[in-house]
Amino acid sequence: MSGISIEKEEKVLVVKLNRPEKRNAINLEMAEKLEKVWKDFEKDESLFVGVITGEGENFCAGADLGDLKNLMNRAKKPEGPLGFTRMLLSKPVIAAISGYCVAGGLEIALWADFRIADETAKFGFLQRRFGVPLINGGTQRLPKVVGLGNALYLMITGKLISSQEALRIGLVNEVVEKGRALERSLEIARLIAEYPQETLRNDRKSLFAGLGEPLKKGFEIEMEIGMDSLRNEEIYKKAEKFVRNGKGRHGKM
Repeated sequence: MSGISIEKEEKVLVVKLNRPEKRNAINLEMAEKLEKVWKDFEKDESLFVGVITGEGENFCAGADLGDLKNLMNRAKKPEGPLGFTRMLLSKPVIAAISGYCVAGGLEIALWADFRIADETAKFGFLQRRFGVPLINGGTQRLPKVVGLGNALYLMITGKLISSQEALRIGLVNEVVEKGRALERSLEIARLIAEYPQETLRNDRKSLFAGLGEPLKKGFEIEMEIGMDSLRNEEIYKKAEKFVRNGKGRHGKM
């Protein structure tokens, strides 16, 4: 696909934004292809985890400003201007980040469940300089990830921050050596793919469903979704293996 490359590694889908000459900025053609890629991922029962990254030295510079009007024509689409940033998938996705992760690129990173950055990564809403709005979920996801004060600071100032600063405020979950973000993300993705999937997805679903709800209501949501997991015989087989031979003891996988 022009502007996007896709790799499948057993149960993991790797989606690479592939316009390195434009810092992987997304144009309309890419947005429409990305919409299809993630919809296909959601339906593909052989794929358990997604990884999104950028080709070359950068993650993504956001919307291609040269194609901004065309992208904004997608603004009211349920999937969002960049093709997929309003999608609520049932499976986890990891963002593997190096270099510039800015503007809509940062909104893409926030769309992922969590973020692995290398030491070259830089983050910021640089579109503040041009008056381009956060319209790919950034205003809603950022405060949930880093807290209200940090979110307001980043959104209002448009400041560019380092990977270490991003780690300090909880914007990223790990910082690795230069060039290792994808490698580390794949290590984690492979681990996740080996877990019992129904319970993992149900717990994730419960978390999202309870966001913003009073604690009592959250408990009700957790119980209802958790009961679906308890009906799965797989968990009892796994528990039996632990009791019988200690498989998984001391956190070992």
